[in-house]
Amino acid sequence: MCGRREARINFLRLHWFDVGIGPAVLMAGYVLTASLNTFSVLLWANLIALFLHQFEEYRFPGYFPGMMNKVMFNSPHPDRYPLNSNTALVINVSVGWLAFLIAALMGESALWLGIATMLVSIGNVIAHTFLFNIRGGTRYNPGMLTAIALFAPIVISFGCVVVAGNLATPIDWAMGLVLGVVLNYIGILKLIDWLKDENTPYVFPKRFLVPDQPN
Repeated sequence: MCGRREARINFLRLHWFDVGIGPAVLMAGYVLTASLNTFSVLLWANLIALFLHQFEEYRFPGYFPGMMNKVMFNSPHPDRYPLNSNTALVINVSVGWLAFLIAALMGESALWLGIATMLVSIGNVIAHTFLFNIRGGTRYNPGMLTAIALFAPIVISFGCVVVAGNLATPIDWAMGLVLGVVLNYIGILKLIDWLKDENTPYVFPKRFLVPDQPN
């Protein structure tokens, strides 16, 4: 039993982003057929965008892990340090999927959580559009297309709906902003730091690394 469980976890470490496409399709069907208000549609769309964003980062073209380690941390071991495949699973599924899903399910009853997840999306837009490209001297990095084409318009639309409808209280804004910073900093950056291990067995295969440049 333990061996089978470990085998399933090992599979998820390298395929959780593939698995996420299934829920993305189902949720898209739900959004298109259910009677939802604009606020709820945007929260579900944000979760769907997250699944697609992660697919771009880790599957097609998929070399985000290697780029992250090489460009942001100048790592001598970009296949495992500081970001490794186990850390990626923990951050994206245990933190990202869970927070975005709860925000979509709770809707206006937890508006502060919706604000927080939108801040995570804003963080992705800024990081992929500017930070990674400036640090790496590139024009594109895995995750940039979905950040610009999906996260950016969703966040702008969400802000317009909330402000125009006067939906958020000062407490919602305060809690949302604080939690958003926590999710971006502790839920991503600090988790990478806390779980880093140069001798980790959770190594990214070569396809997750930055492709060799032609001479």
